Amino acid sequence: MSIKKSNKKIVKKTMNDVAKEAISEMATILHKMGKIDESMLKAYALYFPEVKELKASEIKKIREKVNVSQPVFAKLLNTSPETIKKWEHGDRHPTGATLKLLNLVAAHGLEALY
Repeated sequence: MSIKKSNKKIVKKTMNDVAKEAISEMATILHKMGKIDESMLKAYALYFPEVKELKASEIKKIREKVNVSQPVFAKLLNTSPETIKKWEHGDRHPTGATLKLLNLVAAHGLEALY
């Protein structure tokens, strides 16, 4: 995550923001060079869903919504049942790919994992 200072206010940029900017900038340069046309430039306007930080109660609700136990949820997310328990009690917080998976399961159910 990079941090950008603007008018004495610190704005945190997520990896999604950085990736979007980089892809957009590359596509714009290629368009100016005549290497890609307008329709291709628009195709590079990719949508990166936001990865939301989740509270302990939200993680538990996601698991309960898909109707699985902590051990089964752990197996599906390739982590340990103890980790799931700690997330649901707020002792630890998911990060990285696991947080992205949880966001996908929240939005699309277990089908997102298959």
